[in-house]
Amino acid sequence: MLLEFDLNLAKNYKSPSQAVRVCSEDWVSRFIFCLNCQRVVRKHKNNNPAADFYCEICKEDFELKSKRKAIGNKINDGAHKIMIEKITAQQNPNLFLLTYSENYKVTNFFVIPKHFFTVSMIEKRNALSLNAARTGWIGCNILISLLPESGKIFYIKNGLIADKDEISKQWHKTLFLKNENEQKGWIFEIMRCIEKLDKRSFTRQELLSFVPYLQKKYPNNKNIEYKISQQLQILRDNNYLKFSARGSYQLL
Repeated sequence: MLLEFDLNLAKNYKSPSQAVRVCSEDWVSRFIFCLNCQRVVRKHKNNNPAADFYCEICKEDFELKSKRKAIGNKINDGAHKIMIEKITAQQNPNLFLLTYSENYKVTNFFVIPKHFFTVSMIEKRNALSLNAARTGWIGCNILISLLPESGKIFYIKNGLIADKDEISKQWHKTLFLKNENEQKGWIFEIMRCIEKLDKRSFTRQELLSFVPYLQKKYPNNKNIEYKISQQLQILRDNNYLKFSARGSYQLL
């Protein structure tokens, strides 16, 4: 896998954003594969409303966003109403995020699987002003900061290329979330708490140290400890972690 853009493709574009769009889409077409079946993804026809890329085998769709600087805690996306409708109907695409250096070399490339998207992580932006070409249009931001790290699957991280089989393994590890709409927010919270412990093996007692944080976030929930145990059971039943001893768990 080469990390450099083919800048010859940008020669006929005066707009820097258009040049980057063409180069980044070409790079993805040549080097990026579907997480599910490891086949190369194909580019949709221009202005496809569903997504930018797709897998011919799995029929997975992928949207691409590229930035020269770090992604940050949120990223701009399209119309707020449409995004909410897609997530609610489970028709949103997986999201490719690419960052590149000043010399147009890919520094980071990761995907947020579509089953990690929730309505709560979509922030409504202010409507465009009367002076704007699309007066009244309301866009949205995707709040990346609300994701657990498991929701970011890296192909390339800080210039280092990840193992292909490991990438697919991470994808399959969280596919169970497609069927967990009601509990998804709580599952993400417990995933993030586990990640903050920064260890492969941990105990339920260690997770209980996050009870004050969770009580503040969910003030109407009077049984936080039960919710923690419930999510641990879901994660164990779906092979995200295993029960190693009484009150002890290990990430798989």
